[in-house]
Amino acid sequence: MTESLEMYLETISLLREKSAEVRVTDIARELGVSKPSVHTALHELERRALISHEHYGQVILSPEGERASAEIRHRHGLLTTFLREIVGVSPETAERDACRIEHYLSAETMERIAAMAEAAKLPEAAKLPEAAKPPAPAD
Repeated sequence: MTESLEMYLETISLLREKSAEVRVTDIARELGVSKPSVHTALHELERRALISHEHYGQVILSPEGERASAEIRHRHGLLTTFLREIVGVSPETAERDACRIEHYLSAETMERIAAMAEAAKLPEAAKLPEAAKPPAPAD
């Protein structure tokens, strides 16, 4: 998934925590992009079965979209905390840098960062939330 699509998923998830409904206008305002740009991204997310969206309606994360957004948000939180507490950068720099690099790190690198954060007993070091774990295989 592209960095841009991950940003849209993360934003939809964050907006959903603030409000019962998430609409194109909310996403455009939050990301500072045009409504047509939001529509383009939503069509791609819908094609990937990560959201549902009716014209002029609300944007709803699918179960797979919920899982993906929870994983993205977990990575973001872990990296922000790691950069602030272990690396020692300012909270503003940690937030900005985490937002930039979270989309590019390999699973192996994220696992090593998580292990280091866990060893340092950082609060974000907890394993992925249940929503971010892949579903168990059917019997």
